[in-house]
Amino acid sequence: MGSSEAFIRATVNRISARLGHGLADAAAEIAVLAQDAPERLRREWELFQEEVQAEAQRLEHGDAPASRSPGSDVELSETTTESKPSSPQDLVDRLRASVAEINRVLEARS
Repeated sequence: MGSSEAFIRATVNRISARLGHGLADAAAEIAVLAQDAPERLRREWELFQEEVQAEAQRLEHGDAPASRSPGSDVELSETTTESKPSSPQDLVDRLRASVAEINRVLEARS
């Protein structure tokens, strides 16, 4: 066997070995993800159900919007903290005002 032939065979062997390890690593990662997926989906589903229940309770009691994230320093304008709106249009107007206020604060930050 000539040195160039040995070099080519060695190259093919190393490429095959690296690809084999890469495929084995990918398969192992997929296996781990597949094992964790049911638990993760279950947790996400439970969290979603809790959020829906909290939102339903908030809507039933007419509480303030819960869309603000904890720790947010965005202050809602006075129009969003008024008492219960007298019509759906009032609610839409208040929501638009909230969005405009949040947008103003975000633009001021950038």
